[in-house]
Amino acid sequence: MFQKLKLKNGTRVILIPDDRTKAATVLVLYRVGSRYEPQKTNGMSHFIEHMMFKGTTRRPKTADISRELDAVGAEYNAFTSKDMTGYYVKIAGRHLPLAVDMLHDMLYRSKFEEKEVERERKVIMEEIHMYQDNPMMHIEDMIESEIFAGSPLGWHIAGNRATMDECDRASLVRFRDAYYIPSRTVVVLAGNLGSDALSLIQKLFGTVRTRKEAKAFSTFRSRQSAPRVAVEFKETEQIQLALGFPAFSHADKRLPALGVLANIMGGTMSSRLFINVREKRGLAYFVRAAAEPYEDTGSFQVRAGLTKSRIDEAIRTICAELRKVRERGVSAAELIRAKENIRGKLTLELEDSSDLAGFYGKQELFTRTLRSPEERMAEVDAVTLGEVRAVATEVFRRDRASLALIGPFKEKERFGRLITV
Repeated sequence: MFQKLKLKNGTRVILIPDDRTKAATVLVLYRVGSRYEPQKTNGMSHFIEHMMFKGTTRRPKTADISRELDAVGAEYNAFTSKDMTGYYVKIAGRHLPLAVDMLHDMLYRSKFEEKEVERERKVIMEEIHMYQDNPMMHIEDMIESEIFAGSPLGWHIAGNRATMDECDRASLVRFRDAYYIPSRTVVVLAGNLGSDALSLIQKLFGTVRTRKEAKAFSTFRSRQSAPRVAVEFKETEQIQLALGFPAFSHADKRLPALGVLANIMGGTMSSRLFINVREKRGLAYFVRAAAEPYEDTGSFQVRAGLTKSRIDEAIRTICAELRKVRERGVSAAELIRAKENIRGKLTLELEDSSDLAGFYGKQELFTRTLRSPEERMAEVDAVTLGEVRAVATEVFRRDRASLALIGPFKEKERFGRLITV
């Protein structure tokens, strides 16, 4: 289903041909994100992502880039996380050469003009304000700031006003040049690729100059020994809640069991939390659970939008469900349903060339081991009842719990007493 190779300069390439579709996706991933940044210039990775769309030596203006891609109906964007930055173009297969050329041009010939840096600084501040003003978005930053307190993993991806002021052109270019290097790059092509896909990549990405490996991130070690609570006062009718715990990395062999547990607890509309928090008690509009891995650690999070007048009952109910699964485990029927649900979701996701590219690209970036969807599902199918209970026992601990709330409240101690996992 896929071909994996390494170019002479160290760039890793994955080709995933699929003739069932007429679309193709080119995804370029770099192993760098906000956790690699100095605290003084937190937000640089995200800032650089923005600047890649502001003009190159061949396409001097933003409009030159967008007009060329829009003319063929392409979808294109970029994203920054705490441990990676990605750029993609999804396009009709016959226009694949344009997608490859465009991404290479943006990533290695962007001008980073001083006037564009100053203009984009203001744009990013508005983006930060958008996240801060949206409780459903902002709660994600709040909970990770608690779970990963004392680590760059707890910093906001986009930074803040003070760090944005420190990000001048010179610092951005230095950071880009240090981390946008072949040894930290994965290029993935998925979909209708034709016969010239590899030569296109070799001709462009194969010519990128190699450099010495840049500084790695500081490994996270949790030193938490008591519950943490963060409360942000905001006059809202719906309370945003996140309850989280440190968990497992991408390469941890316990991650499949944690994924199954997340599915059973809050991955579907028939999950335990959905039934007991929303359907039986009417305490929430939405409630969900998810496992979020990083390279060296991860988290398990429960997120919910809750009724303001019954917030205490909601927190107690969520904690009771986590405590119950830790003490009693899950049933054989729940385990079977969760595995089938995960299989079905994965099947639907990988119908799209962009999701297929991401599925393989992220594996290569973080683990350097590629597993097919069938191999991934074999790992899930092998999860036992005992393993699910074991990860619940390991993760759901009161002394490692963090709670974040956004709503018309100020009293941290009150909510800390409600954490009874």
